[in-house]
Parts: sequence; structure tokens; C-alpha cells
Amino acid sequence: MEIKPIRTEYDYHQALERLETIFDAKLGSTEGDELEVLGILIDRYENEHFPIDLPDPIEAIKFRMEQLGYNQNDLANIVGLKSRASEILNRKRKLSLEMIRQLHDKLNIPTEVLIQAY
Repeated sequence: MEIKPIRTEYDYHQALERLETIFDAKLGSTEGDELEVLGILIDRYENEHFPIDLPDPIEAIKFRMEQLGYNQNDLANIVGLKSRASEILNRKRKLSLEMIRQLHDKLNIPTEVLIQAY
């Protein structure tokens, strides 16, 4: 087991190939330990070289509503008024701090997504 930092794209591809080879290793075995360490190194490399931006706040609300089977009336129950829900979904009204709190609590959308400018 030769574990080394992933510094280049070649190292990254080599690590992915090795990970695929030992993917079904048993926990606590030598290969299982190697699998765990490789996973951490690959994750770190991907986070540095292939960052994923946070989703747009309104798109996140729409997506979560769709997942939960919610409609505009359900959103209105969270933000106060049906007209307010419509304005939010059509980007005519910004989210207030209280709306962000409610959306976070009721829809489980991370606050760091909701506080972004849009």
C-alpha cells in the first residue's frame, strides 16, 4: 500500500483506478484502510479542482417544493401571503431574514444557499 498526496491529474486518475480496484474491501482490512484514505484524498482533490457552486436560492426553493410535492399555497403558508410567495418565485421580492429562517426550518434548505444574492 503506497499512499501519497494527489497533486496532478495523473495522480488523481491513478487514485481513482486504485479505488475502483479495492472498492469492495472489508472494513478494518489493509485494503479497507487504503480505501478510506484514498477516498479522503480524492475528495480533497475534487473539492479543490472541481468545486461545485451553491444553487440559486429561488431554484433551490422550487426544487425543494417539487421534492415535497408543495405548491404555491404551501409556500404561502411558510412566507405569509400567496402574493408574497408569487413575488418570491418570480424574483420580484427579495427574501427577508425571517423568510430565510422559515424556509430553512420548514423546507430544510441550508441558510448559506438562501442568503446568496440573486
